[in-house]
Formats: sequence, structure tokens, C-alpha cells
Amino acid sequence: MEKRISQRNSQYLSSNRIDYGVILPVFLLCLVGMTSLYTALSHDPNNPSVLRGLLMQGLWYALGTVAIVLIMQMKSKWLWRLTPYIYGLGLAVMLALLKFYDKSLAASTGSRNWFRITGNLTFQPAELMKITFIMMLALVVTSHNVKHKNRTLTTDWELIGKMLAVTLPVVGLVLAQKDFGTMLVFLAIFGGVFLMSGISWRIIIPALAIMVILAGGVLFLVMTDTGRDILTHIGFQEYQFKRIDSWLDPFHDIQGDSMQQAYGMMAIGSGQMVGKGFNVSDVYVPVRESDMIFTVIGENFGFIGSAFVILLYFLLIYQMIKVCYDTNNEFYTYISSGIIMMLLFHVFENIGANIGLLPLTGIPLPFISQGGSSILSNMIGIGLILSMPYQAGATKA
Repeated sequence: MEKRISQRNSQYLSSNRIDYGVILPVFLLCLVGMTSLYTALSHDPNNPSVLRGLLMQGLWYALGTVAIVLIMQMKSKWLWRLTPYIYGLGLAVMLALLKFYDKSLAASTGSRNWFRITGNLTFQPAELMKITFIMMLALVVTSHNVKHKNRTLTTDWELIGKMLAVTLPVVGLVLAQKDFGTMLVFLAIFGGVFLMSGISWRIIIPALAIMVILAGGVLFLVMTDTGRDILTHIGFQEYQFKRIDSWLDPFHDIQGDSMQQAYGMMAIGSGQMVGKGFNVSDVYVPVRESDMIFTVIGENFGFIGSAFVILLYFLLIYQMIKVCYDTNNEFYTYISSGIIMMLLFHVFENIGANIGLLPLTGIPLPFISQGGSSILSNMIGIGLILSMPYQAGATKA
């Protein structure tokens, strides 16, 4: 009898440690992803098999779920010890990619950021590197803060130097892969952890001002021939200029360079308030199953459906912030800050690009866009978030 009561109590405690407020929006976003992908693949003349695409997406969701369960079992001290090795392994894989990247994908996309495993199965190391990078930043900041209880401008600059030491190799490797969009994600993660690290506002405010000035300066240079020559000499590519041109004037070449931006906006606009209904695709949008998946949601379910998806993301981010504030583990706090910033940037950039608010950068929509590397990375991030209350509950039990 006592044994049965003990087992029931153990099951209750285990269930009580699971944050369903995080799980529910992720589950609903995955459902949205499957239905949107079905529509995108069904109306894609270049897609040989809708069923195969859905099965592969479902497989990645399943692998991601397994990853979540496994990561939830990992104690923070294990993560702490493993982080430097995982980070080093990630850098090694990214370095190997510079030589062994898939040539056919590089020719079609301009980016050398994919391994081809077999057939149509590819892998993008940068997606998983985002998680290892977050963990390494969290370790660096936590170690520094433990060492320097009394913060000064000198110790803050020392911390910035340490953060840059683990950031610059990653950014350099991503730039060598010619993947500007992914580089922006790493910079956004750095910015999120930077803001949460306790660095003095006397450093943060000037840093933010410099970033705004640089962004404005680049935009100004893009709009002049002389400015474009300058940007070309410092590494800007022609396709990046074309994307900015398409953003500034989406309808200047709708059969050429601005086709994706223009038709994406047309598809979303055609959905109006309630959409045209499930599995309707009257406006062709290139790469609709991946970077432009939000156009499917806008056309099929209109403003109401699009707003619902955005609400799910807000709910997920809110629940993740709650977990971040509830944890007493500083290492976990910085990990969750980086994951929140990663997801926020992905959502803002992807949806912003689809509706014409931002230039297209090829960033997928979390949990919805087709792509195993991205889904697995996001699921691992969710696993790390869920492990915080789970492991805290285990300690109390």
C-alpha cells in the first residue's frame, strides 16, 4: 500500500514538474506547420511527393520530441561540464563544412551551409550551432559573474572581451559560408545575452546607438552607386543588394528579382480577413514550404489565422520568460535568454519579410517551416527551457 502511494506521489511530482504552458503553444505551432506544409507541397509543381514531405516533417517533429525528453533529464552540472566540448565540436563541424559543403545547393542558393547526407536528406550545422553558442555564452557570462561579484566598467569590458572571443569564430565561419541571414541570428543571440548579462548601461546605450547608426549608414550606402561600391569592397554580395532593392520596392521586377517578395505580399493580402479556406493557393510563391510558409497561413486563413499564429508565438515567449524569471540557476537564466532571443528574431524576421516589413534573409519560421535542422534546433531549445522547472522540481522532490 505504502509502495503504491509512493509511486503515485512520484508520478504526480514528475507531472507537476512539466511546464505545459510551454508545450501547448509548441504543439499547436507544429499542427499549423503540418497543415501549412500540406498546402504548400500540394500546390508546388516541383514537388514529387506530398506524402514524403509530410512524413519527413513528422519524423523531425518526433526526433525533436525525443530530444526534448532526453534533455529534460540532464542536470545543469552535466550541461555545464559538457558545454565547452559541445561548442568545440560545433566549431569543428562548421569548419569542415567549408570543404565538404553540398555543391549543388551552393550553386542554387549561393550559400555553402549544407551537408548532403544522402539523396534529398541534408543537414545545416549552423542551426544546431545556435544552441551550442547559446550554452557557451551562458557559461562564459555565469563564470565571469561568479568571479566578479563587484561589477565595474573594467570587469564589464573584460566580460565583453570574453563574449566576443566565443562569438567571433562562429560569426566568421558563418560569413565564410556566405549565410548572412544566419549570421544575423547569431548577432541577435549575442545581443540578447549581452543585455541580460548585467553589463552597465553606460556601455549598453552607446553600443545600441552605434548599431542603429551602422544600420542606417548601410541603408544609406545601398541607395547610392558610390555607397554600393564601398559595400562591395567590404564583402557585400550582389544578391544582398537585390534583396534590399526588392524590400524597398517589392513591385519593381515582379517577374525577376522581386518576385518572391511581391507575390508573397500579394498572397497574404489576398486572404483578407478570414482567408480563402484550407488548401487554397491561387498565388504562386517560390519556396513557399520553407522561408515563405507564412504566406500560406495568410492566404488560407487571412488576418484572423495569421494573428492567431502570432498570438501563439507571443504565448510561447511569455511562458519562456516566466520560466527564465522563476529559475534560481544563473546558467539556466542566460541559456533561456539566448533561446528566447533566437526564437524572437526568427519570428520577427520571417514574418516581417513575408509582409514586406523587412528584407528577405532566408530565415525559417520556428516549428512551422519545412526543415529538419531548424526543427531539431528549436526543439532542443524547448528541451532546455523545460529542463529548468523539471530539474528544479526534481531537486525539491
